[in-house]
Amino acid sequence: MNWTEITTQDEWKNILEKSAERGQVILKHSTTCPVSANALREYEQYLKDTPNADVDYTLVKVIESRPVSNQIAEDLNVKHESPQIIYIKDKAKYWTASHWAVTTEHIKAVLD
Repeated sequence: MNWTEITTQDEWKNILEKSAERGQVILKHSTTCPVSANALREYEQYLKDTPNADVDYTLVKVIESRPVSNQIAEDLNVKHESPQIIYIKDKAKYWTASHWAVTTEHIKAVLD
């Protein structure tokens, strides 16, 4: 399974709407941060194993897509952090973790 990158606020709004029907996971990723690079590796490792097939997986690059990243924080009422993983259900934040807490084990514990 792979993630899809979003770059527009319309794409984000579609994901938020889809969360009413199906879980959505967003990884907010900074392309200049080594901690974020580690979080991306953990996210991709989870997706290589046996990810929850009832969830869609998305990536937002926080520097390149700052308006989208800011809109996510505002819509879900979560403080922006990077890296940050957010699990969305029913148009609301269900779970979030950031920095070194974004691990394959942590993702499995929440999603599986």
